[in-house]
Amino acid sequence: MPERSDNTFLSPEDSANLLLDRLVDGGKPPLGIAVQALGRYPADPMLLALGAWAAIAAGQPTLALQYLKRLEKRFEPNTPELVAQAIALAQTGMWFQAHQVLGRLSHLTIPALLAEPPVPPGPLQLASWLKRIRQWQPPAPAAKAVRAPDKPTRLAAAAPVPLPAERALPAVAAGVPLRLVMPDPEALATCWNGPAASPADFLLRLDFAHLALQRGFDELLCLPSLRNVDSYWYQIETVRKVLKQFRGRVLLADEVGLGKTIEAGMVLKEYLLRKMVERVLVLTPASLVGQWHEEMASRFDLEFVTSYDPLLRRDAGAFWASPRIIASISAARREPHFGLVTGQAFDLVIVDEAQHLKNRRTQNWQLVDGLKKRFLLLLSATPVQNNLVELYNLLTLLKPGVFKTEKEFRAAYISRGNPRLPANREQLRDLMREVMIRNTRSLVDVRLPPRHAVSLPIEPLADEQAGYEELSGLLRASGPDAKTHHRLAFRHLLEAAGSSPMAAAVSLERFLTHTKDPAWPGLHKRYAGATDSGKTRALLGLLAKNPEEKKLVFIRFTETLKFLDRRLQDAGIGFARFDGSMSGPDKDAAIDRFRDQVPVLLCTESGGEGRNVQFCNTLINFDLPWNPQTIEQRIGRLHRIGQKRDVFVFNLFTRHTVEERILQILDEKINMFELVVGEVQSILGEMEEEGDFAHLVFDAWVATTAEHREQRFTELGEQLLQAKSDYQETKALDEALFGEEFEVV
Repeated sequence: MPERSDNTFLSPEDSANLLLDRLVDGGKPPLGIAVQALGRYPADPMLLALGAWAAIAAGQPTLALQYLKRLEKRFEPNTPELVAQAIALAQTGMWFQAHQVLGRLSHLTIPALLAEPPVPPGPLQLASWLKRIRQWQPPAPAAKAVRAPDKPTRLAAAAPVPLPAERALPAVAAGVPLRLVMPDPEALATCWNGPAASPADFLLRLDFAHLALQRGFDELLCLPSLRNVDSYWYQIETVRKVLKQFRGRVLLADEVGLGKTIEAGMVLKEYLLRKMVERVLVLTPASLVGQWHEEMASRFDLEFVTSYDPLLRRDAGAFWASPRIIASISAARREPHFGLVTGQAFDLVIVDEAQHLKNRRTQNWQLVDGLKKRFLLLLSATPVQNNLVELYNLLTLLKPGVFKTEKEFRAAYISRGNPRLPANREQLRDLMREVMIRNTRSLVDVRLPPRHAVSLPIEPLADEQAGYEELSGLLRASGPDAKTHHRLAFRHLLEAAGSSPMAAAVSLERFLTHTKDPAWPGLHKRYAGATDSGKTRALLGLLAKNPEEKKLVFIRFTETLKFLDRRLQDAGIGFARFDGSMSGPDKDAAIDRFRDQVPVLLCTESGGEGRNVQFCNTLINFDLPWNPQTIEQRIGRLHRIGQKRDVFVFNLFTRHTVEERILQILDEKINMFELVVGEVQSILGEMEEEGDFAHLVFDAWVATTAEHREQRFTELGEQLLQAKSDYQETKALDEALFGEEFEVV
């Protein structure tokens, strides 16, 4: 969307002036500017008219006709709009219709037609088009053979007596003032919360009913109700297209990092506001359940139950009967859940990372196929990973029967001997356009600033080193327990020790209530006596550099957060604090304080989620998550569309710890900090069969001998390297198959 230098959106008038200037200049057609402006002001008549001309200049007459149709719903077309309609029709080969439209202006010469604003005077060869349209003649009908009459010809009827000419009615010119009052979408959204308590509420609901039925989806009701969402023009156009053209059943295959989750959330919110859906099911990989829950709550003000809730284990039937559910697909596909969830009826089902539905013989595919669903959104940046049959399996979920049987699909659209090479490419793409949208970074023109990552190794204090070695030794000596019922608890202890001695002390205190092993109390006593850490000292030194620069410090463990809170206060460093225990208003106040008053924000994993913190460009990972996706999500809070400055990422890690090995693998094998935000998730998806990355790291660390540990970490690095190679191959395949053929414009 065209913006001012102060980052405020241009007004409709300024947008129209910018668009007209670009049309007059005669350079590259400004279609992108038009689409962006109409994404913000979808009903503005001048922008619709100029957007039509921009589409004509770009050789997209179908889009021009769409804009003109939207304009005609509200306003009687004037001369420039009729001229644009005629030319667009001619460009699509509809010469008869173009001739008819231009015939309404037969009283005007071609120079007169081109003289009226906003017809752009640029080099569009408009005069040539208009001349051809006016000179067009319908093809002469073929001569028919004359058959000899079988009967005598009847006499011609007498000529009718001419009637006297009627006198024309006198023309009266009168100005009639009109004022159009439209209901406020935000008021409409809020009036549905609870019963109508007043006549005003009733009238708002009545307005809503008329709006939903008459105005279609040209103006999205969800936009005013979104919280902390920078919705971009291509996302708005995608949502409109999903609702209007695809009728809520579509494969959203935007490239990584363009916001498929936001698009799906906007579709969901729009359906909810229009009372078109009530029951919603979101299926994701287990690692993304929490992220989806946070996104829906913080950005769309929507609460869901999740497969992490105790209700799933306590009463599975009640869980799957909930109105809004976010669940891991791995949980839903297992019995007894498979039968319970497929027995429910859902209005909308959303499946993230839908490439995991590529094989119709898997439980994943059979689960989604078996769901009773009205609308279905499949999200995947790489829908085809091996061959085109995977595409058939996905699209069959969206429109069963359209692609017939797999055998017929293979015969019609897959080259013999090469399952990755499409046959009848154009026909296949025409079919896919009915079920797929894929926005690319080239369309969106994403130009993120550079990102710089620095990993800072820190020597542990003597007590820290001794405690970490003792903890690691106890875990390795636990044998089978380290890989069975105590596995998660042991992993949590090791992660806490990597964060701070204070976090380790609290975690060990909890663990002592579940074990009678005499070796553990001594370790707890060691950690409980700690008063400092090497990383804390390093952080204070880092914050002292460029003290006025905003710095976002991520911390996982609450005890570490509390300790750093005290240390920064003692050091006289101004900071704000953000954690999951705070209320919504308190979180907003913390972000405001960080932006306007203090240079540092201490926050937990939820820090900044759903809130704009792009005024900051420095991120410090005080403790390092074992899940690379979490690291990536942290970076994505700053390095995203809208960031204007270079982003700096500092990773603090203590030497001789698990975190050191994780950073080594991620940096050496996949260059994690150079990847586009979102690609790590795709790479780890290629390792699904090997298991959860964090579990693999833990298993390698607790291996009994140093030689065995080194072997396990080497194997993990090679698996990660192969996963990256597989992802790059898949990405190249999808780019070759789809290109830029399925974008919103």
